[in-house]
Amino acid sequence: MFSCFFAFSLILVVSFCDGRLVINTWRFPQAAEAAWSTLLITNGAVDALEAGCSYCEATQCGLSVGFGGSPDESGETTLDSLIFDGRTMDAGAVGDLRRIKSAMSVARHVLEHTKHTLIAGDQATEFAASMGFTEESLITDVSTEIWTNWTKNNCQPNFWRNVEPDPTTSCGPYVPIKTRFMDYNKQRDSGSIDVKINHDTIGMVVLDGDNNFAAGTSTNGLRYKIPGRVGDSPVPGAGAYADNAAGAACATGNGDIMMRFLPSFLAVEKMREGKSASEAAEIAIARIIEFYPEFSGAVIAVSVNGEYAAACNGMVEFPFAVRDDNLDEVIVNAISCSNPP
Repeated sequence: MFSCFFAFSLILVVSFCDGRLVINTWRFPQAAEAAWSTLLITNGAVDALEAGCSYCEATQCGLSVGFGGSPDESGETTLDSLIFDGRTMDAGAVGDLRRIKSAMSVARHVLEHTKHTLIAGDQATEFAASMGFTEESLITDVSTEIWTNWTKNNCQPNFWRNVEPDPTTSCGPYVPIKTRFMDYNKQRDSGSIDVKINHDTIGMVVLDGDNNFAAGTSTNGLRYKIPGRVGDSPVPGAGAYADNAAGAACATGNGDIMMRFLPSFLAVEKMREGKSASEAAEIAIARIIEFYPEFSGAVIAVSVNGEYAAACNGMVEFPFAVRDDNLDEVIVNAISCSNPP
């Protein structure tokens, strides 16, 4: 007999449902539906994950996934993506992928056609081209306008510190401040980001009919990032993690902060220790808050017994989309976060 209930608190939502499941970060219900449609056809967690994240890449979800969004300092859009297979404990990922639109599918080619986990930069582009992907510009009129307006605003905001000219008032090029007595902690990053333009990643967890997990991410990263920057999204254990024996998780937010704590790995390991999905998500967020109380981010966790939960910090709310065997359509939950701005 089916039963499903929701429990709400300040920073997490909990649900218990049986059967197949697709859950993803942010208000991207069409991505969940694309994954679900594929899951019904193939019953493959990896297939569904690729379909769901690829939908966002093709439709530029929030301008934070796929081509034509989040230009870096040079005006170029680059992509990061990860697939983690909880059945095999294998992963494929790309970082700083340039001039290739289908980052998630390239990550799957890394998974299935190499013994590597992560390929980055121009070499990732070369790899993709060798696998038959079309090389084309990811820059659009929209991304060019975003970048032009940023340069007109003295390149604010940016991600430099301890350089000159003053990065809080000027564009580069920058050079290091030369002093033996530099205390970089005086300019320590709070971890807070503007989630209206930088909520970045689609993270997704899929559970198929054979109880196999897959988790993954796709993003074009932080807007105005320093060229070459790779965040948490393509890093196993940071952006996403899955293990059929314990559960799966994905994360979104300020990747430079979050990757230092491997929140997806931590959440799965806590479920392995017997914690519920809600406890695991809360622990993963609390670990980061201990050092960066203002950081912006969220974690979704799914346990082997069908519980799923989310926890978040540094935002007013965090929405996520869900589809499972007991729902007739995708639903979007929105939870309140701790330490909102």
